[in-house]
Amino acid sequence: MFCKSQLSCPEKSIQSVLKQALKKVSITKPISLHWLRHSFATHLLESGTDLRYIQEFLGHQSSKTTKIYTHVSTKSILQIKNSFDDS
Repeated sequence: MFCKSQLSCPEKSIQSVLKQALKKVSITKPISLHWLRHSFATHLLESGTDLRYIQEFLGHQSSKTTKIYTHVSTKSILQIKNSFDDS
């Protein structure tokens, strides 16, 4: 297989491996590399990883791009305790 560009081959190869793995375990739900990346970043955030580290890890130049994950992560919000509830 010859690549048209160096950037397109790795992604296509990884996508192909992902499709084969999904087929092997009979997962029919559509899952993409972007979905996996998004899920992983959300998991990092919910595990307490600082947003700045996630930004660096994902290669986002703008923190605004990384802040998207704060909107989808509700686990942290649910763990906030209201001081009035303790009385």
